[in-house]
Amino acid sequence: MPDPSSRTTQIVIALGACLLIAAAGYAVGNPAVLVALGLLPLVGIMAFRSPFLLCLAFIVLSFFRLHEAFPVLNPLHLPQALAIGTLLVLGGYIVTKRMEIAWTPQLRLFAIFFGLITIGMFLATGRDLAIGYWSDTYVKIAIMVFAIASLAREPRDFALAMRAFVAAGMLVAYVALYNSSHAIGLVEGTRVTIGRDMGSVLGDPNDLSLVLLFPMSFAGALILTEKTGILSRLFGLAGFITISMAVLQTQSRGGLLGIVAVCATFAARRIKSRAILFGGGALGLIVLFAAAGISGRSSGGAAEGGVIDESSEGRLHAWEAAFKMALAHPLNGVGLNNYVANYYYYSDWWEGFAKAVHSTWFSVLAESGFLGFFVFIAMIVSTYRSAMRSTRACTPEATGAAYNPAAYGLAQAVLAGLSGFCVSGSFLTQGFTWPVYILLALAVATQGYVERRDKAAGLCPAPTGA
Repeated sequence: MPDPSSRTTQIVIALGACLLIAAAGYAVGNPAVLVALGLLPLVGIMAFRSPFLLCLAFIVLSFFRLHEAFPVLNPLHLPQALAIGTLLVLGGYIVTKRMEIAWTPQLRLFAIFFGLITIGMFLATGRDLAIGYWSDTYVKIAIMVFAIASLAREPRDFALAMRAFVAAGMLVAYVALYNSSHAIGLVEGTRVTIGRDMGSVLGDPNDLSLVLLFPMSFAGALILTEKTGILSRLFGLAGFITISMAVLQTQSRGGLLGIVAVCATFAARRIKSRAILFGGGALGLIVLFAAAGISGRSSGGAAEGGVIDESSEGRLHAWEAAFKMALAHPLNGVGLNNYVANYYYYSDWWEGFAKAVHSTWFSVLAESGFLGFFVFIAMIVSTYRSAMRSTRACTPEATGAAYNPAAYGLAQAVLAGLSGFCVSGSFLTQGFTWPVYILLALAVATQGYVERRDKAAGLCPAPTGA
């Protein structure tokens, strides 16, 4: 039997592995497969050593749709592979009791909301639509909420998450700016999209602005958090500028309002004068609308005229239809992902095609009913309060020598991100997509860090009630 420690045996094994990888890459016909297979053993080791890194990679790919922004990644089926790997690693950690599942008021409210959505899935007007979205997206979101909240425990995890989100946002922004400059996939002649020809989620300018808006709060935190280091601040500044330019190219009014909300949250902690704060916010919004060329839009632009343009009037009708759906199905709504399918039956303003609801609040109301809507609101309020407490507890003034820039930066980013979500969510449909749930999980993780830190220091932890 060959000695596995001998150099000859090791060379034979290495050559055999290289030949297998080369054969697999040749069979698939994509050089990227060679790289993926070559990195597979390393990724497997890292996954079990740092499961949070695997969860973060899955979230970045699934939410930012990097495989759709860069089609060369499509043959690798990375989201599916990472989903399977994440479930296996998490299952192993839970079975071996190496991971303690977080359970806070925010997570309890999320669990109740998830339960209502799951029950409503079987009572939906279109069960196939509800079950399809639940199994493809929403159940993955639910798993990742508990995974992030439980695994992100140390400041190094917080720093990694912030940089990963900003880097992913910059990649998507680069593709958006490239498409805009080369007139690729433009909607209405001016509004940028990504992967519209392949039916990507990023193929809608409003959804693209939503994806881009999420990392802005993390970029802002890298810029403004004390003692983050010059390289981190430069990286955050580059991300903020690049992502802002890309949001402008989507010409999404909800996205622009979200930018103002994110900036206002950071400014509110540094500007004492409310007159300067609100005045600066109003001026900034006017500048953004002018820079984005909103008046030149085919829909919602100056050409439509009138007190209320056609785009805004369409949204009012969409919100009215959502309210009627909730009245008709007060306990469970029409079901997850069923708003568009029901629009015709509840709208008094039919143009020959169904419209998206363009509002997080009305989307949740229509698809989960009044009961789900109130639980959702309670979850948002509880998460916001938790983020506020964590931000105050992580400031340099509150921590002194124990100050950690990664913890303070993440707390600020979550708070700003929630503000951006609440404002832009009034005009963008994001009640059942990744952003708010990632923010919830990170708020719980930050809160857990603060409580462990205070306990180690012998301090009385702050109350964590909803």
